[in-house]
Amino acid sequence: MIKGFKEFLMRGNVVELAVAVVMGAAMTALVGSFGDAFLNPLITLVTGGAEVGGSFTVNGVEFPYGVFLNGILVFFLTSVAVYFVIVMPMNKLRERFMSSTEEAEVVREEQVVLLEEIRDLLRQRNQS
Repeated sequence: MIKGFKEFLMRGNVVELAVAVVMGAAMTALVGSFGDAFLNPLITLVTGGAEVGGSFTVNGVEFPYGVFLNGILVFFLTSVAVYFVIVMPMNKLRERFMSSTEEAEVVREEQVVLLEEIRDLLRQRNQS
């Protein structure tokens, strides 16, 4: 049981997921603060300065569209940063450290598992 758990942890999927979650949270906080410090004031400046400031009012209700624009920009910048900081380096490391035969074996193992599941489902269907 311990051996199976150790193999599960050492596969890299758990470690990659943990790193991605931590880095994603840190990157989101960083890009969010960038949005608050620079993008919100820029949107306010471009859309009318202090008077209008990225919002409009209808029947006394304010609609702050600048906040939505900031959210879109922060999402886009976070996605770009996560891709270039996490995904690309991990792909490069995987290419460097995993030989093509190991990669083909991993794909083959996944295919074997899927084929076994299909076989079992077909057996169940034929028996009923």
